[in-house]
Amino acid sequence: MTALVVLHFPIHGLFMMDVQTTLVGKLLVAMPGMGDPRFEHSVVYISAHSEDGAMGLIVNKANAALDLKALLGHLDIPFGAATPEVAVHFGGPVEPSRGFLLHSADYIGDPDTLRIDERFAVTATVDAIKDLSRGLGPKTSLLALGYAGWAAGQLEAEIRANGWLICDAEFDLVFNPDNDAKWAAALTSIGVDPTLLSGQAGRA
Repeated sequence: MTALVVLHFPIHGLFMMDVQTTLVGKLLVAMPGMGDPRFEHSVVYISAHSEDGAMGLIVNKANAALDLKALLGHLDIPFGAATPEVAVHFGGPVEPSRGFLLHSADYIGDPDTLRIDERFAVTATVDAIKDLSRGLGPKTSLLALGYAGWAAGQLEAEIRANGWLICDAEFDLVFNPDNDAKWAAALTSIGVDPTLLSGQAGRA
């Protein structure tokens, strides 16, 4: 049974880096030659980044085993006509039973809601899912199971090794229901032609 639990990763403690160097609120776009099949063609929203490490949520890979109503059923949370259609995603390979709601900043569910900026926030509590099931949650959201995590210096090393490109997190791109279009759209947003991209491409 899939369980949605409160996030224990210290996301609030990761906001200690200078604003000019943090990647919080950015998108990572996987390069073809990065070498990790779990992240092939991934677009990752970075929700925390500091000298201690980073975490993010993959926003373009559907969870093939679950939809929202099935997940609510696993959690014994009732749903009905007010329950919105919200995509369930593979958020990353770390702790795949943990749930994260990436959502518009109009919803602040509880003190554990992490507001990234005026557009995005992340909540990792079951109460947020209960609100969502009743139609009382955020206007826009996606649900991710699991997350991507990096130890201190690991993400920076992967970027230097041309594993990732970085682009701004456009709201419509992140929440686009067409997951297959997100990788190419993210590359296009920074002037990279996806059809010309190879594993040997340089860092932008």
